[in-house]
Order: sequence, then structure tokens, then C-alpha cells
Amino acid sequence: MAPAGAMKKTQATSSGADTSSPAPTISVSERVSSAARDAADVSAAEQVTATQEISDPDDDSTPSVTQSEDDVHSDRGDAPQARPVGTDVVSGATTWVRSAWKRTRERMSDEREKAAERAKKRAEAKAEKAAAAKDAADQLLTAAADATPRGAVSMSGLRKEFGDTVAVTSIDLDIPSGSFYGIVGPNGAGKTTTLSMITGLLRPDAGTVSVGGVDVWSDPAAAKRMMGTLPDRMRLFDRLTGAQLLYYSGVLRGLDNVTVRARVKSLTRAFGLDDAVGRLVSDYSAGMSKKIALACALIHSPRVLVLDEPFESVDPVSAASITEILQKYVENGGTVILSSHGMEFIERVCDNVAIIVGGELLASGAVDDVRDGGTLEERFIELVGGRKATEDLEWLHSFSD
Repeated sequence: MAPAGAMKKTQATSSGADTSSPAPTISVSERVSSAARDAADVSAAEQVTATQEISDPDDDSTPSVTQSEDDVHSDRGDAPQARPVGTDVVSGATTWVRSAWKRTRERMSDEREKAAERAKKRAEAKAEKAAAAKDAADQLLTAAADATPRGAVSMSGLRKEFGDTVAVTSIDLDIPSGSFYGIVGPNGAGKTTTLSMITGLLRPDAGTVSVGGVDVWSDPAAAKRMMGTLPDRMRLFDRLTGAQLLYYSGVLRGLDNVTVRARVKSLTRAFGLDDAVGRLVSDYSAGMSKKIALACALIHSPRVLVLDEPFESVDPVSAASITEILQKYVENGGTVILSSHGMEFIERVCDNVAIIVGGELLASGAVDDVRDGGTLEERFIELVGGRKATEDLEWLHSFSD
């Protein structure tokens, strides 16, 4: 034990140090360690070390008391060993983390299962839709296969009367798409009447006409949108110039300004009207009027062209150019229906022909099938009734002067 004087001297020295130098700094880790040791001492002092376990002995005597490990230490006079507080904290945190991760994995597993179930349902719904679409397509194909094929123009039971005169008698005719179809017959046979009913210029008394599957009289606007027409004795706006008439026709068909102007140039060049488009149509010859009218029928690029005597009054050079234009049009999917008296021209240009006599359809089909080994003119004369007798014209052989 140190002498009292030494202790006083030490205290004095410490006191002097306190006044002359700052207090030592204690780190956070040192404070935490000190607090942990204090807590461990308190926990060890407050622990109850006697834990009794009651068991039934074999001799049914008074229950015995079994001492715990802390009781043994107490009986020996040893202090129980306290667990460090830091170990409990780490153990608890580890347990919580493991529990949280387990719950997270369970939730993730549940979400994956739900996502897989949703994907399965979507796949099943998509498969059902695909199956339904396939069934609908199969039904449409079956219906189309079972249905009667319809051409670019279809006429059924077509009839027209003018008073007591029957101009057309129950014509049934299908004109296939992409064909160059000629209609021939003698004067007054009903060719113009038939073409007028096709284009919607003349309403039939009975029967139906459809263009591209659209009924001409149930939906005339849609049907006429698909057609270009050159009627017999067509009235033109002859107080317009050729260029103005073409421009008006294009705008009337819904074409924009740029497209119309470009097509006007192309058509006037193709029909040889470059020098005439600036003049009034009233100054045109019959052949030029026919060409400008045909150009107006073509300007909106229709699917079907219906032309009544398109080469009448047209010179051979222009006729050859127009024929070439129409042939290329047909080669690219267009359909041309025209009437003509030129049997040689029909036989040379058309792939299908119909012969109408007295308002009745006497023959129709491919040109080779209709002419039946001969020429089309010979077949036509045979169907019409042959040449008329000329025996009563002997007077023509003597002259009046």
C-alpha cells in the first residue's frame, strides 16, 4: 500500500495535469465495449440459476428435483458463465435476415408461379384465337369454293323493254377478270342497251348487274368507282379545252392536283393529242373526240373499261396505239368490255366473245370455242341467219341516165 504522502502527491500531480492539459478522448468502440461488460456483469448477477424439472420416479415416491448446470455451479460456489451481449445481437440479426430472406424467396417463388400461370393462360387464349381464326378462314374458303365463281362483271336475268319492243331478253353472262371481252351482233341486236345497263346509264326492267361483286343498282357509287365508260354518242363538255376536260374528269374521280396533271400529260402524249389539248373540244374531229373521251375514261385507272364502239371514226394509226394501250392494261389485270362490228378485230384482239342477236345471247366463251373451227365472221353469219337474198335488185344493174 502506498504511503499517504505519495498518494497526495499523485493526486496533486493529477490535479495539475487536469488543469494544464485536455481530458483524454474515449473512442466510441471503447464506450461500447465498456457498456457491454457492464451489461454482462448485471446479467450474470440477475440470472436465476435454479431450474427444477419434476419427474415421476418408478417407486411413486415424492418427486425429485433435478439441478441445472447453474445449480451445480452454485453448489460448488462457482459463478455462472454469462453469454456476451454482442453474441445475442449477432445471432438475432442472423436469424432475422435468414427469416426475411426465406420469406422473400417464398414470395419470389409465388410470383414466378403466378407469372407462369398468367403466361399459360395468355398462351391458351392466343391458341384459342388462332384456332378460331383458322376455323373462320376455313369456312370462308369452303364457302368460296362452293359458291359460283363471279367475274369482273356478272349479269343475271337481264331484261329491258321499250314499250312493245323487247331490247334485251334474259341475258346471263359472267365476264372474267383480266379478259379482253368483245360483244358483237347486228345493228339493233341490243349491244348498246346491254352495255348501258352494265354501266348504270339504263335501269333494267328485270335481273341484276354487278361489277367486282358490287350490285350496280344497290350501290351505284361504289360500282361506278370501279368503271371507266365510253358510251355510244357520248356528250362531252365541248366548251372546255382538251386539257381542261381531262383535268375535270380526274378531279371528278377524286384525284389530287399533282396526280391529275401528270396523268393528263401521259394520256395526251399516248393518244397523240399533244397539239390539240389547248383547243376547244367543239373544234375536234369525230376521231379526236373519241380519243379524248377514251382518255377521260382511263384517267382514274379503273378496274373495268366498258367501251361502246371505241374505234369508230378513229384512224388506223391511232387505233393501233389505242389497241396497244388496252392490251397492256389487260395484261396488268384490267378488264375491257367492248362492242364492235369488226369481226376481224375482235378475233385478233379479244380472248372472249359474246354474240347477241335480237336481244338474246346466242353464244359466249373463248374466241376459239365460239368460232368452232371457222372464222368468227362465218360463225356470226351462221348464228344471225345468213346472207339476205338479193334477187329483187336487178333494177340496180341498169342506170337511170
